Amino acid sequence: MKEISDSWLALPFAEWQDTATTLHMWTQIVGKIRLTLTPWTNHSWHVTLYVTSRGLTTSPIPYGVRSFEITFDFIDHQLRIDTSDGERRTIELKPRSVADFYQAVMKTLDELHLPVTINKVPNEIQDPIPFDEDDEHRSYNRDYANRFWRVLVQSDRVFKEFRARFCGKCSPVHFFWGSFDLAVTRFSGRSAPPHPGGIPHLPDAITREAYCQEVSSLGFWPGNAASPTPIFYSYAYPEPPGFKEAKVQPAAAFYEPTIREFVLPYDAVHAAEKSDELLLEFAQSTYDAASILGKWDREALKEVKPPLHFPQQHL
Repeated sequence: MKEISDSWLALPFAEWQDTATTLHMWTQIVGKIRLTLTPWTNHSWHVTLYVTSRGLTTSPIPYGVRSFEITFDFIDHQLRIDTSDGERRTIELKPRSVADFYQAVMKTLDELHLPVTINKVPNEIQDPIPFDEDDEHRSYNRDYANRFWRVLVQSDRVFKEFRARFCGKCSPVHFFWGSFDLAVTRFSGRSAPPHPGGIPHLPDAITREAYCQEVSSLGFWPGNAASPTPIFYSYAYPEPPGFKEAKVQPAAAFYEPTIREFVLPYDAVHAAEKSDELLLEFAQSTYDAASILGKWDREALKEVKPPLHFPQQHL
């Protein structure tokens, strides 16, 4: 019997491709609002979104002495904007063009006395269309938007368990709207050689700062038109010698040379009897490969547990 019934839902990319493409652009608009107004944090951690019990959120964004938060609610299918002085506005999530969504968000922020100007060109995609000119992408399937979020909820939960095993520098579990993926990244504590860059519509300086230290990164990506297979992935930067030949688990995982990452097809997790255990096995074995071959100080970075005489519930 499956570990948790109906928790890891099927997410065939072909069935929601148009919605995924539109939603990707919507999250970029909201993410760029956070990017524009939030103080810079190393590795671009200040730009990300976070999984919530209803969708995705920016977390509070500073605006002078006020703050506001933008949340995608994939249960009631609304975009909510909440301010620290008690105002709330909602925008319905429905089939509508990227340009229409952009105008609705900006108009609502103006009404809340939160005007902001963002770079309207999408990042990390080929042949981008400026948000205010994009009438091409206009799909929104409620069922699949909800399914995508529910997969993020499960992935976020397991990634946080994996993150807790590591006491070195580690990112939050967060959603990058540029690449449209959920990720958590561990750091060795050592500097890395300059990254070659070359990511479409992303300045090389941003990429090089993001990868200025050695990392082992784990993530979930739902696929795109060129590669329509949802996957869990794990990579190391810089990639240590022998990494691609490493024997990782589970058996369904493999090294994909075109992207220089280990890949575990999402469908393997979806179909597994014990999905959490399968995903954690992939996460741990790929980290082991990166950190052992990369000669990380694993002893210094291993999990530290709370004292047994001071139970967590008393903290």
